Amino acid sequence: MINTPYKQLEKGDKQMHPGLQFLTFIGIFVLVFLAGNLIGSGIVIGLYGMKTLASLASLDMTVPHFMASIWIIQTAGTTLPILLSPLFFAWVIVRDVPDYIKPTFRFPWTLLLIVLAVMFLSMPLIEFLSNLNQKMVLPPWLKWMKESEAQTEKLMEGMLKMNGLWDMISNVLFIGLFTAIAEEFMFRGVLQTIFYKWTKNIHVAIWITAVLFSAFHMEFFGFLPRLLLGLFFGYFVAWSGSIWTGVWAHFINNATIVIVTYLFQQKVFTGDVNNQHVFNNIAYVISLAVTATLLIIYKKVTDSRKQQPLLSNGEELD
Repeated sequence: MINTPYKQLEKGDKQMHPGLQFLTFIGIFVLVFLAGNLIGSGIVIGLYGMKTLASLASLDMTVPHFMASIWIIQTAGTTLPILLSPLFFAWVIVRDVPDYIKPTFRFPWTLLLIVLAVMFLSMPLIEFLSNLNQKMVLPPWLKWMKESEAQTEKLMEGMLKMNGLWDMISNVLFIGLFTAIAEEFMFRGVLQTIFYKWTKNIHVAIWITAVLFSAFHMEFFGFLPRLLLGLFFGYFVAWSGSIWTGVWAHFINNATIVIVTYLFQQKVFTGDVNNQHVFNNIAYVISLAVTATLLIIYKKVTDSRKQQPLLSNGEELD
């Protein structure tokens, strides 16, 4: 059967209005998020006591079991709600998992190689946007965001502290793979589909979803590079019709951060892991041109796949 990025709008017309879908999904997510945090807090109290839970608010990393507690809260209160909310919405509310999650594997596997190339060859472009973002000045009433980001960065450094190979593998699986699946199910799966049905314009849907994706991470000084990543993920999914191209791209990004951080910690690489001045202006221009070319190739591959003739039984003629 031919892969279509999004199903015909007529089917969506039989369901609740996309605006109501959006509000319903947000309501579900908030409820699951609150429940997850309550459960996570209960687990921390049960295992390590109230003092450890209180230390999370003050970021007192000297308290025993602080990082273990952070992982519990992160998993139960954030990652699982991000995963379970879209699954519940697609399966129970709209009852259309294929359209709202897009779990099909029926896409040209060469797309995965193109995605791999895009994610690595766009790194200079990501760096350029990051440096541009860093130069932006926050108004006085938003200065708290910089302090909040500093605290988040401190937490991430603790979560990414890896004492050995097994720690690195665990982080690649959780931060790299599990988080990528959860966030793609929610953003490129449910939300992007809702916005497409609402606006009837896939480009608008992708941009809205990318903006929400970047804003969701609450990092002002990382907004632009994460916005670009959200656009990449959105077009990968929309053009292929499969969530797994977005998951693959998201995994590459997250796993690369984990692995590079581990190699710096093990002194395989030297210097500053947070250095944002690795590339020059020529590299930025080349990265932009190469990335745009690869995206055009990606689109042509998906278009050619959709144009393949069908056999009498509805299967594609390979």
